[in-house]
Amino acid sequence: MTAKIAERPAPSATATPRRGRRARGEGLSTALIHLELLVVAVIVIFPLLWVVGASLSPGDGLGEVSPFPSEATMAHYVDLFTETSYGRWYLNSLYVAVLNMIGSVVLAAICGFVFSRVRFKGRKAGLLSILILQMFPAFLAAIAVYMLFLNFGLLDSLTGLALVSMAGALPYNIWLMKGYTDNLPASLDEAAAIDGAGRLTIFVKIILPLMRPMLTFVAITQFTLPWMDFILPRLVLQSADKQTVALGLFNMISSEYANSYTTFAAGAVVLALPITILYIVLQRYLVTGAAAGAEKG
Repeated sequence: MTAKIAERPAPSATATPRRGRRARGEGLSTALIHLELLVVAVIVIFPLLWVVGASLSPGDGLGEVSPFPSEATMAHYVDLFTETSYGRWYLNSLYVAVLNMIGSVVLAAICGFVFSRVRFKGRKAGLLSILILQMFPAFLAAIAVYMLFLNFGLLDSLTGLALVSMAGALPYNIWLMKGYTDNLPASLDEAAAIDGAGRLTIFVKIILPLMRPMLTFVAITQFTLPWMDFILPRLVLQSADKQTVALGLFNMISSEYANSYTTFAAGAVVLALPITILYIVLQRYLVTGAAAGAEKG
């Protein structure tokens, strides 16, 4: 017996043009996406080029500044560390940023786990209170913060500034971590509890590693905020040796007779370095869906 070989039907005449139109449509969509990304990149990069160009341009004013100065100089970077107290301001801001980042990550992780996984009396009222608190800007409590710092002896204290920065962002971070933890499989907790693990073990060995992407986001944002915060440092810091970078740079251009805009630009460029380095180091942890496939089958 000979087996019959089924013949494939020939493609219809309309299939090839339809396929071609689909390919052209996908190509057009890709081109539009790349064009949009190019426009966004130009909008973001062009001001940065002006700042870098200003920091390398001679003189103090902005009249002859260009993104690509013909007579580039590093004199402003030298003056920044020799003629001003920029190094001290930088270390002060770094201290506040690191303390704020570590404290915010620890508190957000613990509170997010507790509000997500633990059922206790007053949980809903606590979440509602935190939600209401995060609706108000931090500067609305400036007078209250000042009086608290005055009564507790925290005025002109970098540690106190870090604490109030930490507290101001805590409501948002708690809700952020709580929402993220809610999406983690509850069966992981149940399986660990059956094996005899307590809540602390479940948190440290199971939930905390799965929180890594969101904790990385919290770390980056909380490290970034103190570098650019101006209102709270202006309120609570009084000594010249306790100033942060934001206060110091503002004083460079606030005087009527001394406006060093190019040195200010050099300070802004140096200011961006730790934030950029931190983002490059931690960007591999900014991956969503870290819990995918973690649930037991």
